[in-house]
Amino acid sequence: MAQLVDGKWMDTLPAAEEIGADGRFRRIDSPLREWISVDPAAEFPAEAGRYHLWVAAVCPWAARTTAFRVLKGLEQVITVSFARPGFPKEGWVFDEGPDGPVEGGYPLHRLYTEHDPSFTGKVTVPTLWDKKQRRIVNNESSEIIRMLNSAFDEITRNRLDFYPEALRDQIEQWNALIYPGLNNGVYRTGFASTQAAYDEGVREVFATLDAMEDHLSRHRYLAGEYLTEADWRAFTSLVRFDVGYHGAFKCNLRRIEDYPALRGYLRELYQWPGIAGTVDLELIKFGYWFLTERNHIVAIGPELDLATPHDRDRLPGKGVWQAGG
Repeated sequence: MAQLVDGKWMDTLPAAEEIGADGRFRRIDSPLREWISVDPAAEFPAEAGRYHLWVAAVCPWAARTTAFRVLKGLEQVITVSFARPGFPKEGWVFDEGPDGPVEGGYPLHRLYTEHDPSFTGKVTVPTLWDKKQRRIVNNESSEIIRMLNSAFDEITRNRLDFYPEALRDQIEQWNALIYPGLNNGVYRTGFASTQAAYDEGVREVFATLDAMEDHLSRHRYLAGEYLTEADWRAFTSLVRFDVGYHGAFKCNLRRIEDYPALRGYLRELYQWPGIAGTVDLELIKFGYWFLTERNHIVAIGPELDLATPHDRDRLPGKGVWQAGG
């Protein structure tokens, strides 16, 4: 991923600075980690209309935040902009900037240099922007979804809790497996530049999927009977797997369609109210092939219909935990 160095835009090959001499992809941590608080006196208090998300339809990390924005009823509270398809030399480019439409497009790296004129690091989505202070709050998806889960509850009166205290141990156990093995594992596989690095990555991807398949053949959700954050963190990778990672990232030992439990689980989550509207399979497919295929030829398949019936109702489930309930 191209990056800023001392506030200057450096155009490099995708993930070049994250691939070591051994051919292994090692993701650089997100550096901007402030927090939105329920405390009205905080530096970044929860307020309707104050914050803006910069996202891209192709990106699984950004998709976490657009899913939570819908799940938590924040569509009228937090505004959002979607990047143009593809990834040109300027990085993520949007039709509008923080002050409105920009002729020729608005590269996201300009937002980062407005935040810090000497910023050094990757320019990534999602990015959570404070419109009042004109500062970036956070660009780490796992933290942004925690904020969306609870920080705005007094504004929306939405009490759905995807990170309930009673289930946090289970949630964290699954996050600790799925992040390296699936969420980041597909990138370790797709960006590997040696056979050894590829073999290591792809084996971990399918070991993780096999473990999920075994568990989900007996349980409705990852944390048992409740739908939680862990499921949505898995979902944004699963929904991209067959149309993106399987071909473009060479994760082609099996498809999600080949796993009976995962196949149904993916459909149940996709069919959850509001979620299908956050997923564009054609843009996802285009994005991954554009990124990895030097002539930008996009594969025709696969054809995937996630609106077909699933059989997850055969397993006991209680839906989403209610905060304070």
